[in-house]
Formats: sequence, C-alpha cells, structure tokens
Amino acid sequence: MRRSVRDAIVGFSLIGGIVFFSSAMLWLRGIKVGSNNWNLTASFKDASGISEKSPVTYRGILVGSVKDIKITPQSVLAKIEINNKELILSKPVFAKVITNSVLGGDVQVSLISEGSSIEHLGNSLPTSKNCDSNKILCMDDVIEGRKLESISSLTEELAKILNRAGQEDIVGDLVSSINQFDKTQENLDELIIISKEEIIRAKPILTELTKAATHLNNILAAIDNPKTLDDILSTASSARSITTKINQLSTNLDDLVNDKELISAIRDVTIGLSKFFNDLYQ
Repeated sequence: MRRSVRDAIVGFSLIGGIVFFSSAMLWLRGIKVGSNNWNLTASFKDASGISEKSPVTYRGILVGSVKDIKITPQSVLAKIEINNKELILSKPVFAKVITNSVLGGDVQVSLISEGSSIEHLGNSLPTSKNCDSNKILCMDDVIEGRKLESISSLTEELAKILNRAGQEDIVGDLVSSINQFDKTQENLDELIIISKEEIIRAKPILTELTKAATHLNNILAAIDNPKTLDDILSTASSARSITTKINQLSTNLDDLVNDKELISAIRDVTIGLSKFFNDLYQ
C-alpha cells in the first residue's frame, strides 16, 4: 500500500516536471497557451526609432507591442504581437511609425486601415482557420511599414530638392520663362493697340455701310409695299403703250417719207411760198 502511494507520488511529480518544463520552453519561445494574442509582421525600409517592446496602437488605443526585430538585406522586419483576438482591420492595412507629439517623444507603431468596414463576417476572426486574408488582417500576415516623418527627414528632402534645383538650374529656367512671358505680354499689348487703331480707322466706313444698309432697307420696304408695286406695274404698262404708239408713228412717218408724190407736192409748195415771200418783201 505504501509502495503504491509512493509510486503514484513519483509519477505525478514526473508529469508535473514535464508540464512545467514544457510551459517554460513555450514561455521562452514567446508562445502562450490559451492566450488571446496573435502575431503579424511589418516590413519597413526604414525602421528608425522603433525597438523591441515599442507600443503598437490602433486609432490611439494600445493593442499590442513590437516583440522582435530582424534585419534583412532588403528591409527591416518587425514582429508585432496583438493582444486582442477580436481586433478586425479591413485591408489594405499598413503600419506607420509615429511619435506622441509633433516635436518628438516616444516612438510607437500605429496600425492604419484604409479599407471600408466589413459586415457579416460570422466567425471569421484573425486567429481563426477560416480567416479571409483578402478582406481582413489575419494572423501571421505581412503588411507594409512606413517610416517616421520627422523634421530631419523633411530637412533631408528639402536639401535634395535644393541640390536638384542647383543641378538642373530650375531657377534659371523659371527666370527665363518669366522673361518670355513678359515679352509675350508686350507683344500682346502692341497687338491690342494696333487693333484699336484699325478699329478707329474703319469706323467711318462702318458708319457709311450702316447708312447704305438703312437706305437699302428703306428701298426694299417701299418695294415690298403693295401700292408701290401697283404704281410700278402701271408705269411699266404706260411705257409699253407709249412705245407701241411711237413705233406706229415711226411707221407712218416712213410711209410719208417714201411717198414721192407727197414729197414733190411739199417741195413745190415750199418753192412757191418762198417766191411769194420774196416778191412780197422785195
């Protein structure tokens, strides 16, 4: 009986030691059994300011921390541990290094979601096997990391712009463009002055054209009057009648001129009257 109890105690102690040793190994590896934590990785080209245990926030709320940082030839990989298994972030999602204030302060990593809110996910959580990695951020995903925008980085960018301006002579090109614009403006002013002078010269012609157009409109209006049209038709009919009578008279005159006896009689009468007046006034 005593031996059985002793064997049982030894067995339970051995099992307890194994469990304790396994738990210690999992704890040293950063694995917590039954924990709500889940991990993801942020890939930075420049991870200046962040370190292990740097806080990780979402919309200003602390949701995790940086657990590990690895450096590769291409980028810096920051392993992030999230302590809320129900934190759902719609993709696209990126991690941005920020500070607590504009002038500096503690550096932290902020998770930023640019996707629209997703409803009716059901049991799809970041830690679940059916997590839709195309829609939401899931465990072990790799996201883009963006560097800290500080005054020093802005100064460097400004220095690059100034160096580029010096190399490409941007200021000189700008001055040349301004001078060309001034010349164009002068030519435009001259063109406007010449146009005004031509308009002044053409003003009398335009006035005469306006008067002529007015007279023409008056004539057309008079012709369009039914009474005037009747007068014109009557005048044309009278002219046609006169022409007919003149033609008839011309025909009669031709007949008279061609009558030899009449011409001879008229000549004898004329000669006789001539002798009579000569005898009368001798």
